[in-house]
Amino acid sequence: MEKILVIGANGATGKHIVKILSNIDRYHIKALIRSEEQKENFDCKAIEFYVGDLEKDFNKAFEEVDKVIFAAGSGGSTSDKKTIAVDQNGAKKAIDYAVEYQLKKFVMLSSMGTEHSDKVKGLEVYLKAKKEADDYLKNQRIDYSILQPGTLTKYEAKHKIKKIKGVANGSVSREDVAYILVKCLNQKICNNKSFSFINGTEPVDEVLSEI
Repeated sequence: MEKILVIGANGATGKHIVKILSNIDRYHIKALIRSEEQKENFDCKAIEFYVGDLEKDFNKAFEEVDKVIFAAGSGGSTSDKKTIAVDQNGAKKAIDYAVEYQLKKFVMLSSMGTEHSDKVKGLEVYLKAKKEADDYLKNQRIDYSILQPGTLTKYEAKHKIKKIKGVANGSVSREDVAYILVKCLNQKICNNKSFSFINGTEPVDEVLSEI
């Protein structure tokens, strides 16, 4: 059994990740949350919790962990300073801890448009922060997968997507993104690669097998 650390477990996408992981026997969940009160937001009882803050020291969350999914974010209405603190610096600290503890794989939830931040008005700081974290991960001695989805929605998963090059208008359900993040825990899936995607017509598993 592998222990999976979910950073951002209490977020909208994070909750889907935890739910999916809880139905897979080979995984044990360790959820990083911001407060004790957030434990009440999870139905699954077989979860190990770690209360921590991405703007502080949270390296102990990585003890006895095999792999990590980083799905945390500062949120769309926060300041540029907060965005950099969480989406960039918080992610980079998580990467450093993962390397320090010799984790097997780091699965990163990023965003479409990181390579073209100047073309997406209002999201320049956010996308530059994401790119900084993505590039940092690529240069470390750890296996990784970087997912760069389009706009996230609350719709149910369709398990069908379209791989995108560059920037395109389009969305994808958080549930689908969570499913793909979990699939990428497999060392053989999207290993040491990144890709952008939106809703489409191709089955998720087929797209992943071709990357």
